[in-house]
Amino acid sequence: MVRKKSLCRGFVLLASPLLFTGTPVLSQNLSPLVSKGYAVLPVPQQVTLTGKEFALDNHWKLELEGAVKENDVAGESLKAGLASRFNVSLAGTGSPSASGVIQLELSPNAVSIGQATDRNTPALVEQAYRLTLSPKTVKIAASAAPGLFYGVQTLVQMIRRREGRLWLPEGDIVDWPDVQLRVIYWDDAHHLEHLDVLKHAVQQAAFFKINGFAIKLEGHFQYKSAPVITEPYALGRPELQELTDFALRFHVQLIPYPDAPAHVAFILKHPEYAPLRAFPTSNYEFCVTNRETYKLLFAMYDDLLEATRGSKYFVLSTDEPYYVGLAANSQCDEVTQAKTLGSVGKLLAEFVTKASNYLHDRGRTVLFWGEYPLKSEEITALPSHLVNGEVYGPEFDSVYRKHGIRQLIYTSTQGEEPLFPHYYVLPSTRRLHEKSPGNGRVADMFDLISFTPARQNADLMGAFVAGWADAGLHPEAFWLGYATGPAAAWHPASASPAELMNSFYDSFYGPEAQNMGRLYQLMSEQAQIWDDTWEISPSKFRTPIWGNSDKIFDPPRPAEDQTLPPLPIPSAGNLAISHDWKQENSRCLEIAASALQENDELLDLLYANLKTVNENRYNIEVFLSVAGLYRQNLEMILELGRINELLKEAQTAAKQEKAIEAVAALDEALNAAAGIQRARNRVLQTATSTWYRAWFPRVAEANGRHYLNQVDDVKDHRPVRTVDMSYLVYRELLYPLGDWAAGTLAARNEYARAHKLPERASGLNWKDTTIAAN
Repeated sequence: MVRKKSLCRGFVLLASPLLFTGTPVLSQNLSPLVSKGYAVLPVPQQVTLTGKEFALDNHWKLELEGAVKENDVAGESLKAGLASRFNVSLAGTGSPSASGVIQLELSPNAVSIGQATDRNTPALVEQAYRLTLSPKTVKIAASAAPGLFYGVQTLVQMIRRREGRLWLPEGDIVDWPDVQLRVIYWDDAHHLEHLDVLKHAVQQAAFFKINGFAIKLEGHFQYKSAPVITEPYALGRPELQELTDFALRFHVQLIPYPDAPAHVAFILKHPEYAPLRAFPTSNYEFCVTNRETYKLLFAMYDDLLEATRGSKYFVLSTDEPYYVGLAANSQCDEVTQAKTLGSVGKLLAEFVTKASNYLHDRGRTVLFWGEYPLKSEEITALPSHLVNGEVYGPEFDSVYRKHGIRQLIYTSTQGEEPLFPHYYVLPSTRRLHEKSPGNGRVADMFDLISFTPARQNADLMGAFVAGWADAGLHPEAFWLGYATGPAAAWHPASASPAELMNSFYDSFYGPEAQNMGRLYQLMSEQAQIWDDTWEISPSKFRTPIWGNSDKIFDPPRPAEDQTLPPLPIPSAGNLAISHDWKQENSRCLEIAASALQENDELLDLLYANLKTVNENRYNIEVFLSVAGLYRQNLEMILELGRINELLKEAQTAAKQEKAIEAVAALDEALNAAAGIQRARNRVLQTATSTWYRAWFPRVAEANGRHYLNQVDDVKDHRPVRTVDMSYLVYRELLYPLGDWAAGTLAARNEYARAHKLPERASGLNWKDTTIAAN
């Protein structure tokens, strides 16, 4: 599937929820609740307000009616949400002096739904609810438990605090999803959260009416069938089952997500499984004609099935199987079977059929990626029980529909962007390098989900919003997209992307949050500046890339690293420098100086919100650690400019035979380089300690298990460049500032000796990331 940001979209402000023609409909209208000062995400389908409001306080009580049980998660969620967000405790059922009552009712035929894209009406009715709001009675009625729970989430999000009191609008809401399944993808390929953190993520997803949580664990699960691939920290079967059961309680499907036949370097890098490679020199892809491949995969599937009992779905991630059908070597012959079947696409279909039938026979609905090299005319070779996780255009979608394969709309809140998603796009006038313009992740997701031609051509049943770990971001950065993407799937074109984003800020952080739109804009733009201020060059240090989606490279091509132009090293005799770094990089320095001022603003906003927000404070702390990485990069660039000026001062002083001043300027330049290292190490330590509050440590050994440090030779993911967290500053570790310091120190000391001045002993161990004790 596509991980890079899609750039093909129209300009959308707001569109009619009933027009799915593929052409956005412009409108300035706000959704009914937002127009009255209330916010709910997703936007409800039908809202009727009287224009009046009423107050809610501690004197209200809770009543359970119909089939609602005392321990129902809807009631517990209501009490917990009111207590944590508004310090409200509802009176017991028998309280005689209540000023109002909140009623939760489960009864057959409680809600009738309107128009929807998904043809599975019973599945939509299960998630529907009616919320009636009046001064003495608030009633949430539903036909099934998921709908009752979703009605509670709407109520909790809707409450507003003004002038010390809690307010609700008077009126009626009838709500249901447009599609039955709204999945977010949680990528733990390169890190692993603690179990309680994963539970919180699941509960957070449920708060936004997300009902699928696809989790990719790779070596972070303890496979009984393949213990060698298990990494130092990994979930065991009991823990994954506990997470599954927890998710089910909140009406969320915990969905295993193993890759095959591609993206399996975490398996094939191990010598024990190298014979299963399609190509002996690449760890990227399984040989799909090797029986042992299926034996291993089915055993691993059994491990995951056993640890996720109760879950309905399973993702058979056939993502980017570039080379299926191309292998013809001593350990794998796929070419012959592809010719026998008629094409490489049919060979992929054979793999999908074998793997999905195995899972289907064990009770799972299988989601897969029906992509290249599969062609539209080969879709009929697939079993119709599959669900395709992505729409590919009218040519494919109509064939999938005719063949009985339902589809999801795939989109992503993150692809390959470093440090933070592109929710806002940095203007080209503020960039060092040219880049195609975009509209921001939320706007792109909104447009795709609301106006995809698949609404006419495919048999849609849901949406899949991914947050990829390829660039090593903290998942806390994904929640804006995780919430707004599924919101668009629940109610397409219901509000503008800007309204959805601002509703998220209120719901996620609470009404005390300040200027979150600007905060997210700065986080987005500073991440792009962090990336844009460095150059790209062939790597001299890492494993070459074996191939890409276009072809196998022969020979493999160098990976790409980021770097900055090197500083000049002064000559020993007269301290002359060969080039003027500051002049050559004047535009980069200009961008850094401007961005540093905006970083001041960003830090002020983050600290201000840290003082006021009550919900998801850890999210703000993670953002602070990322803002520190932004700042350190900007200060480093500016310090390199200052070092260049000091070198010029030394050169001038040497010409004027002012040896003491020349050496002093060189010493100050060397001290500045050491200062850059200290600042880098401090922000790395801060990020590591902050992120490790949610993550297990990224280490080579623990719990009697060892991490095999061999990278994927096709997919160049940033986190696998180092075993630990130093991938966050990896490009700086490669920057030759240590070499510059050594050369400058040698020139300085030779010059000092020639002028009978003291030598300097201390060097710069640039790659050392420890923080020296005071």
